[in-house]
Amino acid sequence: MILKKGSKGEEVKKLQSKLGLVADGIFGAGTEKKLKEWQMKNGLSADGIAGPATLTKLGVIGGTTTPKQVVKEDVIIPNGGPIDLSRLKGHVPDAVITQIPTVMEKFEINTPLRLAHFLAQCGHESGNFRAVQENLNYSVHGLKRIFPKYFPGNLAESYARNPEKIASKVYGGRMGNGDESTKDGFKFRGRGYIQLTGKANYTAFAKAIGEDTISNPDLVATKYPLASAAWFFSKNGLNEVADRGADSATVTAVTKRVNGGTIGLADRIKHFHEYYKLLS
Repeated sequence: MILKKGSKGEEVKKLQSKLGLVADGIFGAGTEKKLKEWQMKNGLSADGIAGPATLTKLGVIGGTTTPKQVVKEDVIIPNGGPIDLSRLKGHVPDAVITQIPTVMEKFEINTPLRLAHFLAQCGHESGNFRAVQENLNYSVHGLKRIFPKYFPGNLAESYARNPEKIASKVYGGRMGNGDESTKDGFKFRGRGYIQLTGKANYTAFAKAIGEDTISNPDLVATKYPLASAAWFFSKNGLNEVADRGADSATVTAVTKRVNGGTIGLADRIKHFHEYYKLLS
């Protein structure tokens, strides 16, 4: 169970009571602020999100007897060995590291092997975690090379360097999007570290996190770049693929499911070995 800003109900009331707040059952800014203060005082990651470690230490929930034991918000013990996320510093941006504990728990990317495979794909797809949305500013030559079936003849000339028109055409009428005229293709273009694309995926992701990424799709890029990637990773069975091993064949299998091919495979393999060495 995870409680965060926007959560409501009896569990929120229990949390608020433990924090000495008025228990109205609505997790708002005041609850978040108080929780951060409590987490900081108690040696937990002060992110204002009440995960199992926070809830257990506060006494909101009891301990767990399952093999996966959360002992700190940023340290999960899978298979008896801790994951020290601090070792990623200097290799992964701090802003990304702070998002990792939540996705590890929510999407079960909770072993060194799974996390290394996941971060390797995110790192490559986003240019080392720099890009959070798709670049569709293609030239005429680029459109003909990347999307030849959508731009036959001289059609590319009227679309070149116009990302809105390009996305609306290329993604129109598929992945849950309306046709080109609706501009859904641009509204639900690729965002996040593994480029969540299409209205159908945005809708499913919104249900998974409990936030409206249909009305505000930019949230995927600004607030949930890692979580959207983790959702995709989990939804497509990539945790199980990652469990196959720490070899190039497994990185290749993960890459094919993420990319649809093996573009950038050497870089993905390099990233995987870098992260796996740090995490294992």
